[in-house]
Amino acid sequence: MFTFEDLANLDPAGVQTLIRAVDKEKLPIALKGSTDTIRDLFFSNMSERAAKIMKEDMAAMGPVRLKEVEEAQQYVVSMAKDLEARGEITIGSGEGDDQLIY
Repeated sequence: MFTFEDLANLDPAGVQTLIRAVDKEKLPIALKGSTDTIRDLFFSNMSERAAKIMKEDMAAMGPVRLKEVEEAQQYVVSMAKDLEARGEITIGSGEGDDQLIY
């Protein structure tokens, strides 16, 4: 079962491709309910300006229902799976065999 937290196994290019592909209104909701590690991964793969704007949007939206967060996270996961199926990104399991060497 691939979860939102498993997105931490994406390489930087994969994260950037995913950011470009997802709905810009759903990503802040998905990130609002995520761990700091996942948030930092996404913010570090955005321009400073884009990350700042998204952080401000997340702060301004106030409390969000858990159901909305889970739906947004599931949407991002399904987009990641779709991008992987098309060969645009590679989702590793985090185990040694799947690691990429640059």
